[in-house]
Amino acid sequence: MSAEESSKEERSGVRFDLEKETELRFEVESGEQVQLELLSGLAEVFGSELNRSKRYTFDSGCKIAVFTWQGCAVQLSGKTEVAYVSRDTPMLLYLNTHAALEQMRQQADREGERGPRVMVVGPTDVGKSTLCRILLNYAVRVGRRPTLVELDVGQGSISLPGTVGALCIERPADVEEGYSVQAPLVYHFGSTSPGTNIKLYNKITSRLAAVFNQRCEVNRRACSSGCVINPCGWVKGSGYQALVHAASAFEVDVVIVLDQERLYNELHRDLPYFVKTVTRPRRGGVVERSKDYRRESRDDKVRDYFYGFRGGLYPHAFDVRFSDVRIYKIGAPTIPDSCLPLGMSQEDNQLKLVPVTPGRDLVHHLLSVSTAEGGAGDSVIESSVAGFIVVTAVDPERQVLTVLSPAPRPLPKNILLIMDVGRVYL
Repeated sequence: MSAEESSKEERSGVRFDLEKETELRFEVESGEQVQLELLSGLAEVFGSELNRSKRYTFDSGCKIAVFTWQGCAVQLSGKTEVAYVSRDTPMLLYLNTHAALEQMRQQADREGERGPRVMVVGPTDVGKSTLCRILLNYAVRVGRRPTLVELDVGQGSISLPGTVGALCIERPADVEEGYSVQAPLVYHFGSTSPGTNIKLYNKITSRLAAVFNQRCEVNRRACSSGCVINPCGWVKGSGYQALVHAASAFEVDVVIVLDQERLYNELHRDLPYFVKTVTRPRRGGVVERSKDYRRESRDDKVRDYFYGFRGGLYPHAFDVRFSDVRIYKIGAPTIPDSCLPLGMSQEDNQLKLVPVTPGRDLVHHLLSVSTAEGGAGDSVIESSVAGFIVVTAVDPERQVLTVLSPAPRPLPKNILLIMDVGRVYL
């Protein structure tokens, strides 16, 4: 095929006729966009139904699977890195999992009990986030209002990397944008790896669970709909202990283990007898993400937060006086045990608030705006986040920071927490 014919085919699109219970998998080439259109039949992307004759646009690096239960015809336009149809799909198993969870919700309605709390676990890049999205979308489509609990501080689907959070899901995820995040509950962690401060990670996990329990006490629909928990992919050592801690904090009923028999056996051994532990296969087409891809994905999330999906928002730049804010880092640097005060352990430092004096090294740092009223350690750590700002300039002589904010001045609160998720250039 000549270059001219290839270019013409990309513009006009390639048609795929899918038989029932098959899926079209494609990846968008770096720096390109691909458009998808459902021509006939019914199809879905990760549990979200496609509308007929609507053109969906996917950006560089997206990995998409279009599944059909009855059969359909779709058209792809643009440069794909790969595009193929597969019969080897676990969607029937995933649907059966949803059906079992829905039976538990129906029983919860009848008996006035709480609905299923599900945790999807496994190493990185086995499709945990995708399965969570499918289960949530299917639940919403039958009238439920489940809660997504995001404990993956490395990527995060609710807020920015370096945070944990919860979001009540009221409608299926948008095929292009994902979930509508109008009012998420978010807590600051400050790093993209739980291992940098495992004590803080476990503490805010417990706090998130406590707040979710409080919501369930006053919202019957949220209580019976339950939650789906997406933890990090760190499943060994302290990471494994963090999984067990999260399961205990949220009092999970079901743990779904993806693609790792050893992890299944360990959790089956260590979790209470009433927790149902099951295995499910990973999705075909799931590929390992490189460090560069993960970093670019985090940068995209930060950019979308300030500028909106594909640039639909306009952030505000303004000055903030040093005297009007208090900036902290959670966790003091590790020091030799011989230098610690008598009776103090290194762990005590992990929850310490360390005041930060604004300097030029703060430029291009992301800061969480805490909702805390006071400056005490626990009150700041256990307070949710109102939003985020980026420091674009520091003027020590005038004693002011220049910040970029999604909302106009003034800042809603004056306690700011440093995020160590890489420098931000917007």
